[in-house]
Amino acid sequence: MTDLFTLDAEVRTDLGKGASRRLRHAEKIPAILYGEGQEPVSLTLAHNKVFRAQQEEAFYSHVLTLNVDGKPVECLIKDMQRHPFKQVIMHMDFMRIDATHAVHVNAPVHFINEEEAEKKGGKISHSVNEIAISCLPADIPEFIEVDVSGLEVGQTLHLSDVTFPKGVTSDELAKGESHDQAVASLNAPKVAKDEDEDGEDAAAEETATEE
Repeated sequence: MTDLFTLDAEVRTDLGKGASRRLRHAEKIPAILYGEGQEPVSLTLAHNKVFRAQQEEAFYSHVLTLNVDGKPVECLIKDMQRHPFKQVIMHMDFMRIDATHAVHVNAPVHFINEEEAEKKGGKISHSVNEIAISCLPADIPEFIEVDVSGLEVGQTLHLSDVTFPKGVTSDELAKGESHDQAVASLNAPKVAKDEDEDGEDAAAEETATEE
């Protein structure tokens, strides 16, 4: 897994749309590295290695190491452009990080104990699949675990109910109570309208027969 988070990159000087098209035909990805007060650097990465790495959920919130012409640079993936229908990565943005500076990332959410909650007669509904968080790079979690077992039918679990790992805070909660977003709900089961109407029609027919 660690190897997936280390990518080799080369500095490129041939810029522009034409150059980017040529790179893609050569199964390479144009990219840019910026942040930490340094000048942006245009890069090239091998498509096959990146494509394999990005299949891992943790790739999007994990600290990555870019070997830029042999020099390691720690960074985060900030944007990835994909082809609309081909399995092709078109462009990537990387942001340099400093171990002493907090970063903002979106951590995926893993819901647990859904079956236990639904035994109460409801159906779990997810309001989010990731949560915006802030923390030092070393504290970035691969995911945020959300236990929904305590929900009762009709109840909603909010950001303020989530237990965040040590050193991790919610970006939305930092904005105030009005940003306490819903995370998941245990909804009462819906009664199908057609079934209700069929039942009413059957009852009406039965009454007419009796008369």
